[in-house]
Amino acid sequence: MTRGRFAPSPSGRMHLGNIYSAVLSYLSAKSRGGEWIIRIEDLDRQRCKRVYADQVIDDLTWLGLVSDDEIIYQSDRDGIYQRELDRLKSCGLTYECFCKRADIIAAARAPHESDGKVVYNGRCRTLTDAERETKRREREPSTRIIVDDKEVCFTDGHYGEQRCNLSRDCGDFIVQRADGNFAYQIAVVVDDAMQGVSEIVRGRDLLDSTHQQIYLYEKLGYPTPQFSHLPLLMSGETGHRLAKRDQGTDMGYLREKYTPEGLIGHVLCLAGVIDRDEEIKRTDAVSVFNWDSISKNDIVVRY
Repeated sequence: MTRGRFAPSPSGRMHLGNIYSAVLSYLSAKSRGGEWIIRIEDLDRQRCKRVYADQVIDDLTWLGLVSDDEIIYQSDRDGIYQRELDRLKSCGLTYECFCKRADIIAAARAPHESDGKVVYNGRCRTLTDAERETKRREREPSTRIIVDDKEVCFTDGHYGEQRCNLSRDCGDFIVQRADGNFAYQIAVVVDDAMQGVSEIVRGRDLLDSTHQQIYLYEKLGYPTPQFSHLPLLMSGETGHRLAKRDQGTDMGYLREKYTPEGLIGHVLCLAGVIDRDEEIKRTDAVSVFNWDSISKNDIVVRY
C-alpha cells in the first residue's frame, strides 16, 4: 500500500506553498488508495515552536487533511537518530569535522558556476588521532558521512531520471551538527523508513538533496521510497518562491478568503489539475487528481 506524508517545519504560519504541497501529497497517496501521515520536523529548536506546530495541525484539520497515523515530532526522537548514526559510525562511514563555514568556503573545490554551491573537500577526513584531539580542545566537531565516488541515480515520478556524483557535486555531508543536533538529511531518512513511507511528494527545491537521502537509505539498509517533486509556486511580486513572510498567502488570510473546498480547488487550479478556480470536495479532488496534468515549470502566483 502507498503511504505518503507531509512533513512541515513549524517555524511560523503555513502559507499557500506549504498548503499546495500538503494537498497534492495527500491527493497523490489517496488516489492510489493509500495512507497519508503528518510529521512535524522541528529539529531546529530555536525557530520551531510547539505553538506553531499546533497551528499547522489546526490548519490541516480545517482543510480535512487528517493524518492516518499518530503525528510524531522530530524533537522527541534524538535517541533514535543517535542509534542509527552509531550504526554508521561502527561501519567506519563517518568522521569528525572541525571546520568552520568560512574555512569550508575558503578551502572548497570551485563552486558550480551555475548555482554557487560549495563542495566540501574532505579536509578533516585524513586528520590523525593526535590532530583530532588537539582540535577538540578548541571546538566541538560536527559529524560527516563519507560519500562514495560514484553516481547516485533515481527516477523522479514527475521529473524523470536524476543523476548525481556525490563526491564531485556535494562532498562528504553533515549528519550531526557541532551543537549535537541531528541534520535534516539523516533525520528525514530514519523517520520515513521507520514510518513506512513509500511515496514522498514535495517541492522541487528539495530535488538535489534526494541523492544524499538515497545514499543514506542505502548505507542504513532501508528500502528507498518513490520520490515525486512538484514545481514551485513563485511570487509574481518578487520572482522568488513563496515564503512565510509573504503577506496575503498565509493561512490566516487564506482561511478568511476561502472555504476548505475553495482552497483545495484553488490549489488544483494552480497545479493545472482542474481548469477553473472553483470549490471541489476533497473526495472529488481525489478522483480527479492526475500527475500528468501538473506542469514541470514553476507556477507564478499573483495576489
